[in-house]
Amino acid sequence: MRFSQKIGKKSVRESIQIESIDQVLENRLWNNFLIDFMKQLSSYRSYSGGASDQENACQTIWEEFYEERADEIPSRSGDVYVDGVIRHVKTWFFEAAWYEKYDFIEFISLLGSEVYRTEFTEKCNRTLKNESAGYRIIDHSIVQITSEVEISAIEEAIYSSSKMKSVEIHLRTALEFLSNRESPDYRNSIKESISAVESFCSIMTGNDKATLGEALSQIEKTHNLHGALKKAFSSLYGYTSDSGGIRHSLLEDDISVSMEEAKFMLVSCSAFINYLNSKN
Repeated sequence: MRFSQKIGKKSVRESIQIESIDQVLENRLWNNFLIDFMKQLSSYRSYSGGASDQENACQTIWEEFYEERADEIPSRSGDVYVDGVIRHVKTWFFEAAWYEKYDFIEFISLLGSEVYRTEFTEKCNRTLKNESAGYRIIDHSIVQITSEVEISAIEEAIYSSSKMKSVEIHLRTALEFLSNRESPDYRNSIKESISAVESFCSIMTGNDKATLGEALSQIEKTHNLHGALKKAFSSLYGYTSDSGGIRHSLLEDDISVSMEEAKFMLVSCSAFINYLNSKN
């Protein structure tokens, strides 16, 4: 865990990029536009002298995305000047608000898939995943995959457990493993998420030696915990603890753990901690 996260200086929204785009993600999305869209288009004009694919794409971006006048597009000898248009786009892109950048990515996704058949959308989604962005391109539209409710649940669990250092550390570590840009560790993120619940339950019951199942049984009696909720979390704990589960050594037949599963566990464990906190 980085120092900024240990001391709580890096927020949940920064770790999972919601309503923001950091410099690395910004650079990589720009590279996706240049390499996975523009450079995939032909720069050669047709035998009859018609515009190249790059020129046509620039014309479309200029007139349909920016809604600029056709006679004001950068040109040379009456032809579209591709490098001039790209310079214009670059200046705008790096000054634009985060949501305007996503407007542009959405537009290029549609253009790249429906008109020019590039792999821009696939490569862009890979960038968004690798940089822990809370958005993906689905059917050429930017869709938020991490909701405000999920973010709020994690934030509330972290901030409300600030007096329970062990719980807070487990949650922050789970978030760091999940959102690590260079080498995300989804298995250990899940371990830390369920460990946060264990730690909270042991503090709540005053029994630091109790297993999660034992602690939940005690909470069920003393705090009127619904049996279905107890069973649900016991099952989740079983998922992390069985012979092929998350907490055991990797085996050849173990299933891989995805970001979606790690995020589900962090959100679920955070929400459960919030629920138990309200009962407490």
